[in-house]
Amino acid sequence: MGAGTTRPAVSRTRQSTTSKRESGRREGESRATATHDDYGSPSPVSLPSPPNDGITSLRYLPPSCSPGGASWDGALRIHDATAKSLAATQAMDSGPLLSMAVGGASSSLGRGAVFAGGNEGSVKMFDVATSAVSTVGRHSPDAETSDLIAGKKKAGVSCLSSIGEHLVASAGWDAKFHVWDLRRSSAEAVATVELPGKAFDMDVSSDGKRAVVATSGRRNCFVDLRKPEPEDEENDDDEKMATLALDRESSLKYQTRCVRFFPDGQGIAAGSIEGRVAVEYLDDLGTSSGSKKKYAFKCHRAGEHVYPVNAIAFYSVHGTFATGGADGTVVTWDGGNKKKLSGIAKCPTSVACLAFNHDGTQIAIASSYTYEEGERDHPREEIYVRDVLEGEVRPKSKK
Repeated sequence: MGAGTTRPAVSRTRQSTTSKRESGRREGESRATATHDDYGSPSPVSLPSPPNDGITSLRYLPPSCSPGGASWDGALRIHDATAKSLAATQAMDSGPLLSMAVGGASSSLGRGAVFAGGNEGSVKMFDVATSAVSTVGRHSPDAETSDLIAGKKKAGVSCLSSIGEHLVASAGWDAKFHVWDLRRSSAEAVATVELPGKAFDMDVSSDGKRAVVATSGRRNCFVDLRKPEPEDEENDDDEKMATLALDRESSLKYQTRCVRFFPDGQGIAAGSIEGRVAVEYLDDLGTSSGSKKKYAFKCHRAGEHVYPVNAIAFYSVHGTFATGGADGTVVTWDGGNKKKLSGIAKCPTSVACLAFNHDGTQIAIASSYTYEEGERDHPREEIYVRDVLEGEVRPKSKK
């Protein structure tokens, strides 16, 4: 999996029209079935009532087997993966939804809350138990909503992550990173960090102490979320303040599409629009990686065709990970030993998002065209779930 010669980057635009989407649905009706690559492995199962437009995020609600999804049609959907049914749909009145997170405030049913980032800059919370929607905060609050929806000003919330039970982090097209405290009645951020460019993707480490934001200009920004020392605190002791700890250039030569922390927090995996994944370590942040060195490998390619890596999801038990590409495939990798593990799905169109459930026994896959080839007919959106076999995610022994 060594790095190879570079190829031209794949451009991505989104200019959805009703006629194109409907034509794509007609095409997709007869071919919206995912397959698997390895003999004897489970087949992905399509969930009913998928989104009507591009899927932007997938997350499982803890501790259930219920994947939630956000999409360009402006609605959140929660499915019951056991019953293979649609459990809830909620229009968020935020324009297209660009991001989603789960966790935070607990509900009476213990299923928590779902957070959605809107194209017009809002961060909203949907309580699954009560179906109540509330506003957590807003990027660029002084901008006119009509200008934001029309795209005259860019404040879309492209990234969301929950931090523990009470905090939510967001990053957006306005080059801002915010932390919101759900216990506060005012919709004001408790911390704000200026980013060097438009935010494309974000992740928070499993211990909640650090965030990584991939931005335009090929920058990876690491935000320290740890509490300051008591003698330095001027704010409430319960606040987690955010400071930009490191802003460094990505080792990838083209735009980053997705980024995730390793479960142990020692490094990150980042995917680019040029069919490549980089594994980078965080020694310059005081996290020792031993003798491990950063590297990159090529993936999601077919002959001379190079496809963007749209999604990365880690299997928390073993620290292996899955990637989803615009070639429609899902592949698992052993990053520590630099080995490919298994091809686990082939979808009718681009894989836009991936998520493992909380015990790693199931993976959710969003099959949704990501416009890497511009406006064209395409299969309809689908959300698949698939059982995960131990051999597909277990690290390989070194030879």
